[in-house]
Amino acid sequence: MTIASFLSRHRRVVVLCAVTAVLHYAAIDWVGGRLSAQTHRPSELPASLMTAQLRLALPKRVESAREVTVEPLAAAPRKPAVPSRPVVEPVVAPDAAPTAVVEEVAAAMGSIEQTGAAQAQTGTPPPAVAQGETPAAVVPEPAPLQGMRRYKVNLPPSAVFDMSVDRVDADGTKWTGSATMTWHTDGSRYQASVEAGVSVLITRINLLVLRSEGEIDDYGIAPASATEKRARRAETATHFNRADGTITFSASERSYPLLVGAQDKTTVPFQLGGIGRADVNQFGSDIDIQVGEEKEATIFRFQLVGEEEIDTKLGKLVTWHLSRPPKPGTYSSRLDIWLAPGMNWYPVQIRNTEASGALTTQTVSNIKMTDK
Repeated sequence: MTIASFLSRHRRVVVLCAVTAVLHYAAIDWVGGRLSAQTHRPSELPASLMTAQLRLALPKRVESAREVTVEPLAAAPRKPAVPSRPVVEPVVAPDAAPTAVVEEVAAAMGSIEQTGAAQAQTGTPPPAVAQGETPAAVVPEPAPLQGMRRYKVNLPPSAVFDMSVDRVDADGTKWTGSATMTWHTDGSRYQASVEAGVSVLITRINLLVLRSEGEIDDYGIAPASATEKRARRAETATHFNRADGTITFSASERSYPLLVGAQDKTTVPFQLGGIGRADVNQFGSDIDIQVGEEKEATIFRFQLVGEEEIDTKLGKLVTWHLSRPPKPGTYSSRLDIWLAPGMNWYPVQIRNTEASGALTTQTVSNIKMTDK
């Protein structure tokens, strides 16, 4: 059988096969074009924020230096009472000028006051001062500030945090609420706040309001003032006096030396985040931070517990868990902070465990980065 006769007998089959092949090719080309157009067509939906779940190698543990103990500054000694002196009428020569007499009397009185004060303090008279000479004032030298470890700090960008609050009292009673945490910095100054409350029936009661403001220096956050307002309590203030190197309080007459890198309760989580952003290896040893609270300034020693995944309304977040355990004789509560390396090292969970067993946990539910 020749090819011509085969094609003549099976022409219909050959035509059908050719038509089928052409149709398949056309269909494949059309589908490919449609898929390409859909792939490159811009979406009408707004872009969503994607979170990078970083898993960083934990730093090698390094032995920490001995913890610094900060004692309150001694109160300034009160001036001893000077015994009353009889009033002595000066004898004025007829030709003496009134101004000269006043100056002589003032010099004499000043000499008597200095002599009496020195005798009351030391029991011995001061050196004699020649008439007409003014004794030099003795200015005590300020006590040297105690040193603290200096950390590299790269503070996170400004953001507003919505937090869910869960509290369990010592007797097992459970409360739920919400909190708002704000952090704003322009690179030279900052403002931070925390407002936390619980939900009761159809209302919300603010339990705690913290505010802090100050500058950014070579040591990170440098608070100038911090306030704390608790339910049914008066607002208290903590002042970081950098001019004279002290921390003072509205609720206490005590003062403490202001150490480098000192923080308040509002700024501690962000300072820790800045330490992690700058160099994760700094968490290889304990982190010591002086913290000014309502009536005192103590050293918080944070230890890296490890990497943990926590459940939030943003999904599972990879975090680094830092903990400040109780310190007998100083503070009795435990403070835990979870930082998210994949989210600018923001604090995404904070937990306070009181000595009574009461537990308060704040967990992030939304983060909005801001430039205001």
